[in-house]
Amino acid sequence: MSGGVAQRVADWLDGAGGAISGPSVVLIWQASMIPPLLAVLLGVAVRLAAGTARLARVERDRVRREHPGEAEDPARTRAIAHARAMAALTDRAPLVLTVLSAAALVLGGVALAGALVSGRSPDGAAGGTAAVVQIAAGISQGLGSWLVGLGFLLFVTWGRRAYKDRGARRTVGILWDVGTFWPRAAHPFAPPCYAERAVPDLTWRMATWTEATGGRLVLSGHSQGSVLAAAAAWQLTPATRARIALLTYGSPLERLYGRWFPAHFGPAALAGLHRDMACWHNLYRRTDPIGGPVRLPVDDQPPVDRPPLRDPLTYGRTPEHPLPTPILGHSCYQSDPAFAQVRADLLTRLHTELPAPRGESAT
Repeated sequence: MSGGVAQRVADWLDGAGGAISGPSVVLIWQASMIPPLLAVLLGVAVRLAAGTARLARVERDRVRREHPGEAEDPARTRAIAHARAMAALTDRAPLVLTVLSAAALVLGGVALAGALVSGRSPDGAAGGTAAVVQIAAGISQGLGSWLVGLGFLLFVTWGRRAYKDRGARRTVGILWDVGTFWPRAAHPFAPPCYAERAVPDLTWRMATWTEATGGRLVLSGHSQGSVLAAAAAWQLTPATRARIALLTYGSPLERLYGRWFPAHFGPAALAGLHRDMACWHNLYRRTDPIGGPVRLPVDDQPPVDRPPLRDPLTYGRTPEHPLPTPILGHSCYQSDPAFAQVRADLLTRLHTELPAPRGESAT
């Protein structure tokens, strides 16, 4: 689509040359590379599906071992194992993107070289070659031209779906949060960066509150909020940081940001934050497709990662949960009893006592 728009705008700006008889040879070659690229994508999808199925079988055995003595519910076991296997797909995203980027780069180079060397469309350049090559070139060229139009329709359909479907809207929201977190200098055509306002405001609020009250606080962040919390903690002075504990849950700090932006959230940066802020715990679930462990070395400090939370909270029915508890994945971390326990543990590790409310004496 970008190539088509660029071609038409260039022709319109040129003006004096008149209308072109058809799409340029380069665009025809580029469109012809779409079917091979989709074939690579299909192969990657099949490989991922097979790997996910294998992992689900392994997880079923693990789920059984985690609930000894309970009556087995095959459907329940499969649902938990499937949720864990699907969540693990996030960890394969870098490899998938690498394969697709390499394929697109190679096919783009083939398209450019074919157009420059032959000066003809793929089916014309394939003339005089083996029959199978001519057939493949013709199919790829014809199918590619249709796929360009289909891709535009899918793009519009996905945009409309984001307004109606909660899952699609959530996916778009995740990409939006990641993209608009970084300053506009990193992507000047994007909307304004909300972190440029949120992080300084949060830092100022923590600094002024601890200075005015002499109190301690737990900075709690879920999902993208954990990234903002970490960024704000980095800006604090050592004196203020000593009064603050960090609690992250469902956090993409290492799983997404650490892998895609290692210069700012890589192991060295997160390890430095841990040294500066010893009171830090991270909660995660194996069923969470976004959040995960931070995986920092323990050294002489308490580990950041707590054991993975149980999800669901109970395997079968219990007096406290007469109905099967849902698989929560990335949601409702604060409803887990472990959340309150970890928060209380962080408060006890801080040296400063909580101040009494204004107008009351400490008891």
